[in-house]
Amino acid sequence: MSGIRLDKWLWAARFFKTRSLASDAVGGGKVKVNGAPSKPAREIKVGDRLDIFNGETRWQVTIHGLSEKRGPAPEARLLYEETAESVAAREAEQMRRQFTREPAAEIHGRPTKRDRRQINRFGQ
Repeated sequence: MSGIRLDKWLWAARFFKTRSLASDAVGGGKVKVNGAPSKPAREIKVGDRLDIFNGETRWQVTIHGLSEKRGPAPEARLLYEETAESVAAREAEQMRRQFTREPAAEIHGRPTKRDRRQINRFGQ
């Protein structure tokens, strides 16, 4: 196998739950191949470097294997190697999130009547 579609590899390597989510992320600029934005149908090869941004998580990986089938997670981890900087950055971000709380973490949708009254109390 000389190459495989980028969206299919991202799905098989378990970075995204579905192929359509992988395709949308690549099309939206969340995945870069060798530092450049790409399209979902781009053919990737062993040795390519990917920068993947999925929500709050960011990975920098080097491709070590190609697969068109989505298998178990231990097999999927053999398809790539994450850089040391990426591992350190993810662990630091995880520690930061563990000890600090986002100010808007508990806000879901529009304020209720009770929330509005509390907001007005603080504003006066």
